[in-house]
Amino acid sequence: MGYITQKLRGGEIQTVPELQVIARHTTADGERDAVLAILPKLIEASRNEPGNLAFDAYTNINDPRSYVLLERYASRAAFAAHRETPHFKELMLGQILPKLASRVIEQYDVVDEATPT
Repeated sequence: MGYITQKLRGGEIQTVPELQVIARHTTADGERDAVLAILPKLIEASRNEPGNLAFDAYTNINDPRSYVLLERYASRAAFAAHRETPHFKELMLGQILPKLASRVIEQYDVVDEATPT
């Protein structure tokens, strides 16, 4: 886990890291319940994408308006594909994003004991 191997057009093999995405959201005043009602639809649809390895939401115990999405993808390309899906555009960009006071997206290559040297 941590890296995937993919075959390129020329037949060569490339090893690419999985991608961990941390999306930190804070809802605008009065929008928390509306956002939390939409999230399960986004989570379910995202988990069904071929390049998605995990997609979970956690609410902040110290700030009820804040939550984090922990998303894991097979590659950066899989994350890019996620951002082009109809459910991302409709649910995240169309419905959730307008209800947020802030949004920070962090992306990390996954490193583990199987990291190639």
